[in-house]
Amino acid sequence: MARVRLFAAAREAAGTARDDLPGTTVAEVLAAARQRYGPHFAEVLDTCRVWRNGEPTEGDEPVGSADEVAILPPVSGGA
Repeated sequence: MARVRLFAAAREAAGTARDDLPGTTVAEVLAAARQRYGPHFAEVLDTCRVWRNGEPTEGDEPVGSADEVAILPPVSGGA
């Protein structure tokens, strides 16, 4: 299980800011998130960046119970 933090639109689509999800890689954790939170979340996830322990990550990176996976949608706005 990895700790997952969700921000902005990902948090809204999932209905939570934090969760513990199963998986031994980032890709497995994201697949569990898609399954748990449904198709609207999956659409949002497709536009997000994913970080593991504060660093950008790829799907094949390993995760464990001490790891945090952050799901960050794109940011827009400004003047």
